Amino acid sequence: MGSFDKRERRSYPRFIVDLPFEYRDMDGSCLRGGIVANASEGGFLIEAVRDISVGTELNIAVLFPKGFELANFNVVAKIVRKEPYRKEDLKGVPYWEGYQYGLEFIQILEEDRWKLNFLLGGRFNLEQMFINSEVPAGRKTEF
Repeated sequence: MGSFDKRERRSYPRFIVDLPFEYRDMDGSCLRGGIVANASEGGFLIEAVRDISVGTELNIAVLFPKGFELANFNVVAKIVRKEPYRKEDLKGVPYWEGYQYGLEFIQILEEDRWKLNFLLGGRFNLEQMFINSEVPAGRKTEF
């Protein structure tokens, strides 16, 4: 029997964002894209057109503005929830159909976690954050 307790059960607060991302299945399949609709320190709610099974692990690069360029951070995440989703205009006419996925982070490098926390904290002066933005030794970049 379900509980009527309306308290938040998530470990981390969610923040509404609108950030593009690129992803690949862990087998290295072709590069695809979507939108991160909300984010937390533990995962994302994403929107994408491709039908992907719950339990699938994805290698994700989230893009965000850095001055007049785009920067990114990478995570490995697992799909834990999936729902059909459509966007409609003001008249109720659908203009986009796809899926919303709840993702839980499996792996994120400390440098990328710092970038995510910085974005979620609302401090968008990214120039100071990326003065020394070299890729750490041994880091594999796929995007």
